Amino acid sequence: PEAPLVAGLADALRARGLAVFGPGADGARLEGSKLFAKAFCERHGLPTARAWAVATPAELSAALAEAGERVVLKADGLAAGKGVLLLDSRAEAEAAGRAMLSGALFGAAGQALLVEERLEGYEVSLLAVCDGERFCLLPPSQDHKRAQEGDRGPNTGGMGAYSPVAPIGEAALLALGAPLVARSLAGLRAEGVDYRGLLYLGLMMTAAGPRVLEFNCRFGDPEAQAVLPRVAGDFGRLLASAAAGRLEADAMAIRPEASLCVVLAAAGYPGHYSQGHPISGHAAPGDGETCFVFHAGTRLVEGRLVSAGGRVLAVTALGQDLPQAAARCYQRSDAIRFTGRTRRRDIGWRALSKGGGA
Repeated sequence: PEAPLVAGLADALRARGLAVFGPGADGARLEGSKLFAKAFCERHGLPTARAWAVATPAELSAALAEAGERVVLKADGLAAGKGVLLLDSRAEAEAAGRAMLSGALFGAAGQALLVEERLEGYEVSLLAVCDGERFCLLPPSQDHKRAQEGDRGPNTGGMGAYSPVAPIGEAALLALGAPLVARSLAGLRAEGVDYRGLLYLGLMMTAAGPRVLEFNCRFGDPEAQAVLPRVAGDFGRLLASAAAGRLEADAMAIRPEASLCVVLAAAGYPGHYSQGHPISGHAAPGDGETCFVFHAGTRLVEGRLVSAGGRVLAVTALGQDLPQAAARCYQRSDAIRFTGRTRRRDIGWRALSKGGGA
């Protein structure tokens, strides 16, 4: 997870002579500080949205006056995937920004923030296994951050994802993303960072080309839950070789099947939600073949599984194409029950509604 990486867990383990798949604290700053990540993009020529660093209400007002009506506010620090707000008016942005700066929203993570221009397009998540110099790209995916169907409601840690992402084709998308990963790794090396771990680029595919929205420094869910079932080969060897600084990219192959993942969340997530509700239907004989049920916010109480978080479970299914994967995923998730269970019924809607478009 991001917090231990930012705190330097990988550094402490390497100091004891262990090979580690995960960046040190110097590399994890890409995720730990949105201000650092934005400055990194600017230093190394990575295409990204225009942004203004803000630490006071006066700076907030000045930035919003320049940015226009529709903006994105990003908490500088870690906020469990919830520190990004999409605002449609200056008044909303002013109120939300002041709440962030005061610590009332996102605590200390939001007391410095970015005001960012709102880009138009569709998002793609690109995961790269890195050994400090070389990298290997995993299948791209598309996450659904908003809580409600039709991409409405507050941002969450992710309500579902699917892979591959259309419309330009997986090979073409990987070709577009690879130079951005290469430039990022080169920038890290130039700054003295030996980055061995997972580098995640959140991209916005705009009419002018891809733009870097954010970096993560670990496998993010639900993207990983959609991507990893499409990975064949010896994944452990791939990660071990990256940790040792000698990446063996031939350890991995990409399966041709499509995958779709839907998150089963607690009612009220990402806001207040209740816990401790018994879960049924989470285990089935066929799981692990074409369907996978991943635990996120669960625990055992006297031998019975109960909910213990906002995102409780995630169901991923493979299929020959995305419609088949979606049908299998929702059929499997229908069987899982707990009080207050919520989910989006439209994961992959852009691709499914356009016959493969994003």
